This record gives sequence, C-alpha cells and structure tokens, in this order.
Amino acid sequence: MPGLALNNQNLPYPDPIHPIIVHFVIAMVFFSFFCDVVGYFSHNVRLFEVSLWNMFVASGAIFLAVIFGQFEAGLANNYGSVQPTLNFHTVMGWSLAVLVVAITAWRFVIRNRTPRKIPPAYLGVAAFLICLVFLQVYLGSKLFWVYGLHVEPVVEAMKQGVSQ
Repeated sequence: MPGLALNNQNLPYPDPIHPIIVHFVIAMVFFSFFCDVVGYFSHNVRLFEVSLWNMFVASGAIFLAVIFGQFEAGLANNYGSVQPTLNFHTVMGWSLAVLVVAITAWRFVIRNRTPRKIPPAYLGVAAFLICLVFLQVYLGSKLFWVYGLHVEPVVEAMKQGVSQ
C-alpha cells in the first residue's frame, strides 16, 4: 500500500492486531455459551447475565476484528492458492459478525421476557454459532500456518519473487 511504511511482516505496526481481537471474541463467545449451558442445567440466573454481557461485548469487538482483518488481508501478499481460503474466511467473518449481533439481540429479548430461563432453541442456535466459530478458527489457522500470511519468511520470499 503506498504511503505506509511496512515492516518485515508487511504491516504498518509491530504485530497483526486482527488475531489479538479475534481471540478475545472467540473466548467471549465460548464462555457465553458455557455460562448458558451451565445456567440452563443448574438454574443459576446469574450465569445468564454473565453470558448476555459477554455476548454484548463480543458483538462490538467482532466488528473491530473484521475491520482489522480486512485491513491486514489487504496488506498481505496474496498469491493464487491462498485466495479461496481468504475469501471464504472473509465472508464467514462478516457473516459471523451479523450472526453474533442477531443472537445477542435475541438474547436481550429473552432476558426481557423470561429472565430466569433460556429456551432450548436458543441453546441450539448458540451451539450452531460455536460450530461456525470453530470453522472460522480453522480457516484463520490455515491462513497463518499453511499459507503464511504476515509471516516474516513468507513475506521475504514473496518480495524476492518466490511464489507458490
């Protein structure tokens, strides 16, 4: 990108920010699901509150993760074999952002109507969300560990004209 001084990882700052924010979001979504499941079986209403507020914060943070992901993907030296995985990861990221916000909104409705219990349908949708998050984690891991996006030796090889 013209005008930006890029380091050895092809970034204008020391380390990728996207994975830092993403791991925060992943932890919050997983912990929220854990609290809902334990609260459902133990009838502990306080766990429902913990779950709700974790999802609320995750709803905002996931958009930061997606925005930094888009920015850092734009700075990556993309080559042919990485593009399908990167495209799928991008579409899944935006889809998950919308889904997390929708599930959080649903959770607020549930809290206002029946604050002492959660319907099993909500737990089913939350379990589906967890599965999608696992898929997204796999795609992100593949982009880093297999394709080497923003990994210094891969960036250097791309600068020297070596490609896959």
